[in-house]
Amino acid sequence: MLKFWKKKPGEDAPAADAPAAEQTAPETKPGWRDRFQKSIFNRDVRDLFAKHPKLDDETLLDDLETVLIGADVGVAASTEIVENLRARMRRREFTFPDDVLNALREQLLAILQPVAVPLRTESASPFVILMVGVNGVGKTTTIGKLARYFQNHGKSVLLAAGDTFRAAAMEQLRTWGDRNNVPVIAQGAGADSASVIFDALQSAKSRDVDILIADTAGRLHTQSGLMDELSKIRRVLAKLDPDAPHEALLVLDGTTGQNAINQTKQFRAAIGVSGLVVTKLDGTAKGGVVFALAKEFGVPIRFVGLGETADDLREFDAAAFVDGLLPASLGNGG
Repeated sequence: MLKFWKKKPGEDAPAADAPAAEQTAPETKPGWRDRFQKSIFNRDVRDLFAKHPKLDDETLLDDLETVLIGADVGVAASTEIVENLRARMRRREFTFPDDVLNALREQLLAILQPVAVPLRTESASPFVILMVGVNGVGKTTTIGKLARYFQNHGKSVLLAAGDTFRAAAMEQLRTWGDRNNVPVIAQGAGADSASVIFDALQSAKSRDVDILIADTAGRLHTQSGLMDELSKIRRVLAKLDPDAPHEALLVLDGTTGQNAINQTKQFRAAIGVSGLVVTKLDGTAKGGVVFALAKEFGVPIRFVGLGETADDLREFDAAAFVDGLLPASLGNGG
């Protein structure tokens, strides 16, 4: 049976399987540099230049390549960056270590700028976003944060509990819906996911909702049956809107390195991923996988997760991200 969930006056959000308690966002949110100043990437780059204060040290760039690969930037991107810097160093373009740092920044920024493309939803109403990803990446939490993001931008939102594989997933989505005062469309555990999302799209159309965000079962990219289910969802939605879903957002854990690359390959084959959300980039995350993803796939990175609160999902900003990962200066007069 179809359920239309909406918070009742005075009703408390359910405790079971609920997301971690949301913190009150401060008046001034921490900047990107504040988020990354303790990251492995930032630390290793700073340590590298402390170890090689003289630019004539032949091992500087070899060690830099090791740092980049260790931070999940990927072999192809790391090699390209280092060879470019090596050529410039041979031309004696650098006087101070800060000159090398600035050149590194330029290289990293050149990789990310083409994929720093914001998500625009004006092309359809309702605009259908299909959320996909493996278990544990923070997909349902990201849906809650996206709902808040769109509300803050004046959009009405409806959520579809398309993860019918786990009953707890529906309850978790309901909790996020209650927090944001967003209705949730769901059926019982084990229901056909495509049917749930189809019903949700019908409801969104009848209620003139701006944004429909549909959850799907968290799945390993090696589970062919569940991956086939994504293709079925697309076919079923096309009966109501030939262009739906208008965005297939793949949620990736920023700490998983090469696994994020493999997941992206598989989900692109199954559903045609049109955008990425990279979560868990706060704290000590390496962060380099963002460059590897950009270099290999060129898929727009729509959002990144920089914290636990609902307002910590940020539009991806390539310059702010790179500036956050790198030390502001090495303090050498450059």
